[in-house]
Amino acid sequence: MNRIILILLFVCAGLLQANAQRYAYVDTEYILKNLSSYQDAQKELDRMSEQWQKEIEARYEAIDRLYKAYQAEKVLLTEELRKEREDEIVRREQEAKDLQRQRFGVDGDLFSKRQELIQPIQDQIFEAIKEVATGGGFSVIFDKAGQSNILYADPRYDKSDRVLSRLGISSRDGGDDSVDDSGNDTDTPPDSRTTAPGGSTRTPDQNTPTERK
Repeated sequence: MNRIILILLFVCAGLLQANAQRYAYVDTEYILKNLSSYQDAQKELDRMSEQWQKEIEARYEAIDRLYKAYQAEKVLLTEELRKEREDEIVRREQEAKDLQRQRFGVDGDLFSKRQELIQPIQDQIFEAIKEVATGGGFSVIFDKAGQSNILYADPRYDKSDRVLSRLGISSRDGGDDSVDDSGNDTDTPPDSRTTAPGGSTRTPDQNTPTERK
């Protein structure tokens, strides 16, 4: 009997502790959109991607011209010359494929460049979120961006602007300075950003940026 009572006490203590935990959320898409360092990095990635894509397309166009010339001259060539021209076309096609894999494949140049430019920014955001969580006493901070399962969230507990403040960026609506890490408003109403069905966050006059694939 005493053992059962002891177990129940532990269960109750666990439930009380769970209820005492505090939660908040951020929108990393909103945070990234307001970081000029991320926008600059994305532009650099787009520029390099476009440059490499043009390089690959130029190679395939050269191969196409080579093949058409071979087809037009094929009847005039000896067997040995045909073999040489065909081998050259096959070799150039393989080189083009290898270059495409090197630029855009898994662990390719674009992936490595993205890691180089974006990873430090993501690390900064993570550290800022950790500071907000520590300062506000939050046990968990959720992310509303992407495939979030949050269907509704009170804007008062959106710490996105507080994270931006930790990163040295002023929020666009100017409401960050009046909200402390604990989620208590001091002199302004809740964040003007509203939560739409599906968990997305919208700010007046803000368009969601499209990231280049």
